[in-house]
Amino acid sequence: MTNPSTRVRGAGAGARRTLAAAARAAAKRTERTERTERTARPRGTEPAGNGAPADGPPPEPLSGRTLVIEPPDGWDDPPEPSPACAGDDLETADPAESADSPAERPGKAARSRRGAYGALALLLVAGLVAVAVLGPQYRDARETDRARGEALAAAREAAPVVLSYDHRHLERDFSRALARLTGDFREEYRRTTKTVVAPTAAKYRGTVKATVVAPPGGGAPAASVVSAAPDRVVVLLFVNQVTESTQVTGARLDLNRVRMTLSRTSQGWKVSAVDAL
Repeated sequence: MTNPSTRVRGAGAGARRTLAAAARAAAKRTERTERTERTARPRGTEPAGNGAPADGPPPEPLSGRTLVIEPPDGWDDPPEPSPACAGDDLETADPAESADSPAERPGKAARSRRGAYGALALLLVAGLVAVAVLGPQYRDARETDRARGEALAAAREAAPVVLSYDHRHLERDFSRALARLTGDFREEYRRTTKTVVAPTAAKYRGTVKATVVAPPGGGAPAASVVSAAPDRVVVLLFVNQVTESTQVTGARLDLNRVRMTLSRTSQGWKVSAVDAL
């Protein structure tokens, strides 16, 4: 007699247990059916079999019978998942994977695009604000630098003209000086030269020649910008004045420092103030 066993190809431990249980159940049903038939059949009418006479006592049922079921090739009986396992799968599901499901990807992409557009809009607004705030400052700085150079050159040219005169051609010298002046200082210069300077120069044959000091080895005249704005620049100049008149023996040299203020006008840079320091 063979040992009780069940052979199943291609199945796991769960499948083998299932087939063994089914075999035992089929064997029990067969025994119950045979007992019922023997009980209902009159004595002496049992068919011969198993080596016992037909009219003898009924044969005892065989014990230890094994039913072997060979499953078809390729058949597999996977174990059914238990509710606990299903619950575990639901509980251990990754929320990030659910969020990245194909159904939600278009919405996520749209949100990303909206975020990128918002960041770009903020950058554009910040750029416009920077241009609005820093643009005028940058423009003023460039205009101030240009004014500094233009006014300094105008002061070097204007100082010898405004601070010089010759009694032999006072009207010409004063007219040339007035062409380089502007504002209230122009009117003050006109009044002073007419009432004070012209009569004194004519009486004493006075002559004044002014020059902006230059370095001994040559180079630009000694002048520098004190303060500057796009429409107004203050320049400091070192001016030498040589005076001759009947009141002075020979020529007299005066070393002066002059602060000259220049203003931008429609005709260029003009002198609006002169102060001796």
